[in-house]
Amino acid sequence: MIHLASNSQSRAFLLKRFNIAFKQQAPYYDEELIITRKAKDFAYIASRGKLESAIKEFGLETPLLTADSVILSSNGELLRKPKNKDDARRILELQSGSTIAIISAMHYKTKDFYLSDVSATYYSFKTFEPDDFEEYLESNLWDGKAGGCMVEGFCKKYINDVHGNESTAMGLNVERLQAWL
Repeated sequence: MIHLASNSQSRAFLLKRFNIAFKQQAPYYDEELIITRKAKDFAYIASRGKLESAIKEFGLETPLLTADSVILSSNGELLRKPKNKDDARRILELQSGSTIAIISAMHYKTKDFYLSDVSATYYSFKTFEPDDFEEYLESNLWDGKAGGCMVEGFCKKYINDVHGNESTAMGLNVERLQAWL
């Protein structure tokens, strides 16, 4: 049994899909305080900060797992979670017809073992169809998602090419984690 210290439904889905027993409760951590323009640094710092908060809040009686993701657009912009629908529109328009990198970092810690990983998956997208795009924006499914992107949902039908694990794009390189469990 592990403690998924994250509110992410996608991460919980991945752990279930890979038959990894877990409980889920996130610590308090304010990632808005992170100041960096480098995607891999942001994902690492956020997931590491969540780990430190989780250790303080929950201890290590149950192994802790934290993770964070961010998107790097083709123009080099760091795309975090949209703040509102207008921000989601701007962020998703940058991804439409473009190539992005989804970077996910994770930390897994027990009393005597520590695993840290930063992975990336690259997607090339077709241009989003306007009506479909508007429907997605209205659904609010983008809320709480790095770059507003759901490669397992809305974005799936627009994928031209992919390099890397889908699990990384969903917020947790579960294949790497599973190898150590």
